Amino acid sequence: MKNTTTKEKKAALYDPYLDTMGGGEKHILSILKVLQDHGYSITLFWDEDLSSEIQQKLGLEFRGISFHSNIFRDGDILTKTKKLSEYDSFFYVTDGSYFFSTAGQNFVFCMVPQKSLYHMSIANKLKTRNYRFIANSEFTARWLSRWGIQSEVLYPYLPTEFIKLKPAKKEKIILSVGRFFRQLHAKRQDIAIQWFIDLQNKNPKYQEYELHLAGSVSEQDQDYLEELKESAKGNDRIKFHTNISFSEMVSLYQKAEYYWHFAGYDVDENEHPERTEHLGITPLEAMASGCLTYAYRAGGPAETIADSKTGFLFKTQDELFEKMDISDQTKNQIRVSAKEYIDANFSYDIFKKTVEHIILNT
Repeated sequence: MKNTTTKEKKAALYDPYLDTMGGGEKHILSILKVLQDHGYSITLFWDEDLSSEIQQKLGLEFRGISFHSNIFRDGDILTKTKKLSEYDSFFYVTDGSYFFSTAGQNFVFCMVPQKSLYHMSIANKLKTRNYRFIANSEFTARWLSRWGIQSEVLYPYLPTEFIKLKPAKKEKIILSVGRFFRQLHAKRQDIAIQWFIDLQNKNPKYQEYELHLAGSVSEQDQDYLEELKESAKGNDRIKFHTNISFSEMVSLYQKAEYYWHFAGYDVDENEHPERTEHLGITPLEAMASGCLTYAYRAGGPAETIADSKTGFLFKTQDELFEKMDISDQTKNQIRVSAKEYIDANFSYDIFKKTVEHIILNT
């Protein structure tokens, strides 16, 4: 009798930054989750099992993930070649190094538009000739193109909780969300604090408003957090929310009337695109939540926010404060347009279809 058993397809990922558990990690793992839903088994090249962290910190529930020792750190060429040949699809988040892959199809997932990560020497061009590049935003893709790399854009999706959020009563809150850290594309909570104090001093109408700063903080960044708290000392309307739950974060978005985003502030984008916001998921979450969203005009937010239509872009303090002074009718129009934009572009269904088109060719 003829054996009609279908061979299980396999996909694997090597991300040297996997334990960061940031937005980029959620993005690439979400791609693998779509593949698992299509029957693929999933392997991550990492020396410890991070399943619980992936579920708890990123909110992704896999039916099961295999963890394989990190052959890219210690393995020789023969080991890598033999192992990768087992996979139908292989994904790599580069740290600037490249290698030949014998997997069926290969992808470099590009989160950061940093030139040193994409130096295409003759050797690297040979190593990546059977790879395709996936960018997390048009902004990242545009910089890759300048460096001679063509890529396909695959935006992340917003959790269903944001897509299905109903309008809620807004409170006198200005919210800014982002990890508390100084490195790379820092969220510049220091500027948010200073400008909030200036706003209250310049316009009495904001005397009763509060500034809420929310985000994760690691042990090595505690000093930065303490500096921020010191700069806010004496102003009891500045609140800090660190390492809070997802539901608490959603609640903050629902309550906030305004959302401020300062990543990329005072950065020369042409010299250092990596120091700007590469995509900007939190402004999108704010738009989905009915916040009037204001982002520094740089990087990803400059492409996802239509100025004065779905949100606002600014360069200076005067521009930000001026654009906050709008009528209730305009506020409502902005909220409706922002929500329509999010629903049309950042739902899971849209994300899934794009993954299927790029990866599965369906």
